[in-house]
Amino acid sequence: MTTAIKTARIYHDHHHTQAHAQVSLDYDGRFLRRKMLATDDGEAFLVDLAQTKSLDHGGVLVLEDGRKIEIIAAPEELLEVRGDNLLRLAWHIGNRHTPCQIEQGRLLIQRDHVIRDMLQKLGAEVGEVVEPFTPEGGAYGHGRTHGHTH
Repeated sequence: MTTAIKTARIYHDHHHTQAHAQVSLDYDGRFLRRKMLATDDGEAFLVDLAQTKSLDHGGVLVLEDGRKIEIIAAPEELLEVRGDNLLRLAWHIGNRHTPCQIEQGRLLIQRDHVIRDMLQKLGAEVGEVVEPFTPEGGAYGHGRTHGHTH
């Protein structure tokens, strides 16, 4: 007997009850509309949202049977940016429409050798780290920044 694949058609950016399972996704993997996924325990499920969404760390997908699957930001290869003038460095990163996680004393961006070179020429200290990536959302409350309509 084959078990039917459950479908998640509802997403909430937060939850207040215990989730049934978790799914760990990197930054790019958290931007989706329709895709087959598997929980961290290996349970397959289909995500079928009405429109493309940027899923937040800590958000939940709700399966058709009411069970909730929590979204976890998976560790990924990033660049850690430090320097005396983080505001200037952040401006240059933003000017290139590069997603950026802003923290006290450092910035995190996805690994990119061109951006790394630019930042080092601007005096930044750039190192490689592996951590979850939860960059700032886009303007006007949207989860991703884009230079044009998507």
